[in-house]
Amino acid sequence: MTISETPGAAACPGCLAAPVMSARALKRAETIGTEIQLSLPSIHCASCISGVERGLMSLEGVNDVRVNLTRKRATVHVAEGLEAADLTAALSAMGFQAQPLDSATLSAGTSDLAARDLLMRLGVSGFAMMNVMLLSVAVWSGATDATRDLFHWISAMIALPTIAFSAQPFFWNAWSALKAYRLNMDVPISLAILLASGMSLFETMNHGEHAYFDAALSLTFFLLAGRYLDQKMRTVARSAAAELAALESPTALRMVNGVAETVALTAIAVGDTLMVRPGGRVPVDGTVSEGASELDRAFLTGETDPVAVTIGAAVRAGEVNLTGPLLVRADAVGQDTLLHSLADMVSVAEDAKSKYNSLADRAARIYAPAVHLLALAAFLLWLWLTGGDVRVALNVAVAVLIITCPCALGLAVPAVSTVASGRMFSNGLLVKHATALERLAEVDEVIFDKTGTLTKGTPELLDPDTIPEQAFAIATALADASSHPRSASIVAAARGRGLPDVAVSDIVEHPGLGVQGKLNGKVVRLGRAVWVSGNDESGATQFAIEGTAPVSFAFVDTLREGAHDLMDALRKRGVSIMLLSGDAQEPVRRLANDLGIENWRAGVLPTEKAAVLEERQAAGKRVLMVGDGLNDTAALALAHVSIAPASALAAARVAADVVLVSPDLSHISDALRIGRSARGRILENFAVAALYNSIAVPIAVFGFATPLAAAIAMSTSSIVVSLNALRTR
Repeated sequence: MTISETPGAAACPGCLAAPVMSARALKRAETIGTEIQLSLPSIHCASCISGVERGLMSLEGVNDVRVNLTRKRATVHVAEGLEAADLTAALSAMGFQAQPLDSATLSAGTSDLAARDLLMRLGVSGFAMMNVMLLSVAVWSGATDATRDLFHWISAMIALPTIAFSAQPFFWNAWSALKAYRLNMDVPISLAILLASGMSLFETMNHGEHAYFDAALSLTFFLLAGRYLDQKMRTVARSAAAELAALESPTALRMVNGVAETVALTAIAVGDTLMVRPGGRVPVDGTVSEGASELDRAFLTGETDPVAVTIGAAVRAGEVNLTGPLLVRADAVGQDTLLHSLADMVSVAEDAKSKYNSLADRAARIYAPAVHLLALAAFLLWLWLTGGDVRVALNVAVAVLIITCPCALGLAVPAVSTVASGRMFSNGLLVKHATALERLAEVDEVIFDKTGTLTKGTPELLDPDTIPEQAFAIATALADASSHPRSASIVAAARGRGLPDVAVSDIVEHPGLGVQGKLNGKVVRLGRAVWVSGNDESGATQFAIEGTAPVSFAFVDTLREGAHDLMDALRKRGVSIMLLSGDAQEPVRRLANDLGIENWRAGVLPTEKAAVLEERQAAGKRVLMVGDGLNDTAALALAHVSIAPASALAAARVAADVVLVSPDLSHISDALRIGRSARGRILENFAVAALYNSIAVPIAVFGFATPLAAAIAMSTSSIVVSLNALRTR
């Protein structure tokens, strides 16, 4: 088949016009080409940046590379014909993990309209507040009579329109609550702003000495600052959805009249026929209509070995084609794919509230009517004390309303939760359940599954020293022509062993079966046992020379990165560890010994795993379950808190409270640490709010706080709570 590609962009005129350029800039000026975004989760220092940039720039067709360490991304401009798969393969050979990202998807997730709206209102209120405060300084400095009244009227003309615009988020929320016959935190906030503005206007109209437009604006400004901070912190958690969705292939090869054309993924419709090359990622959920190959499904399902597929087989977005080209009919595209459901999970984390949130909400529901009653009591008290002076009584009531605004209480939990969720995501963990953070803080035992959880499904050749040298050398020559994971494992094991050179000719890979060639006129084969020798050994790999007995190659799963570090961290925390696996006794025993896990069980059925969880929790243990398979789903749901890797089955990911996106298992210990830190910060914030109210409320009720002083005190408590929440990072 002929494959036609989309032409690259024209050269940059500005670059071409530059009189003096470095070699790098000159290369970039020749042609900008196509922009490819790559995720680089493993980079961590300046050396990584230079290594990635130098390595990619050495490739033919790469015109420019820019690495962002903070976002762990690379922006690469390439010439026509070079694809993301070529770049990720090159980086993998250099020792860097890399995944292609869809720039359009990422940019779509960066705009936060709610935060932008709050920022605009914050800017308007801040500008107005500064101007009104300048006028207030003039009044405090001794302006009297007509001059004072003029300054008050100018302040009113600035403040009233500003409050009408900037305080709308509070007004609308309060009105929505009142229409539903309930109270929320925005009701006393709105009442305080309106009363402060109304009292100030009343004083101005009656030539009063004091007006509190600056207090009303300060209250609005600091409340908006808190809301904006909270909104931006929530955006950190939401960005995880964009990152996951961006792991979809940004382009696909669509078949049109027998020719494969490169098109954007958004242009693909259900029913289209797509080509998936060997080494490429399947862009949609669909059905194989032509071809045969093997797929690596570890990304989505955690299956250890590649799966052979032929015509009629179902494939899903994210799976990697290993051996032969496939034509796939699209059955589900875009947001309907299984891969995209990973991103949908993150939206749960955005609005999730822990048990502490519920406590804060309950406190606020009690707090709001209590504040109104307290303000009314202060008004009546001062009305009686002053012999009916409404102005003084109203000023005290307004000060009470402002100083008791439940801002610190309202920010106590959301601020910590959103910062902690963002911190978890930066460590490769997506919080997707309401009370996961709190429950992580209480864990005292961890139970692990084995296959796909502690091991990563990458086969490693077992006991290569026992394989005859000649058979090993011929098998390596055959394996070198294949991209199958077991072939790669054989080649890796052969490196540096000084095996004799062999000249195998006519090498052909048979998708789903193995590799065949000729040596001295005899057929040699490496692949599935049933194909090599006719023995029906499920999953076994054999090598044979025509007319000779086959040689078996045994493989074992490799440990996930960070497994040893995780076990050490858990032991230091005093957390007990258990391994439950459905695998056979010997591989489970070998893994348990390797990781130093004394408490382990093999051959455990799914119902038995659930029974163990119930037994441990009945004994008072608060168990963290870590698993990835369908047989772990019941245990994940029963556990006090649960974590599933991103490679887990969809059912396991849905049952889990946290999804581990990072390949590094040691981040599970980070989850426990961050959970404990978050709980501590929340309790500290409650203490700050309680201390503030116990001091500030009596001061306001007894008339020692003006509305301006009350606004400053209230804002200070909110800022302290927000800054304390940021310590969770």
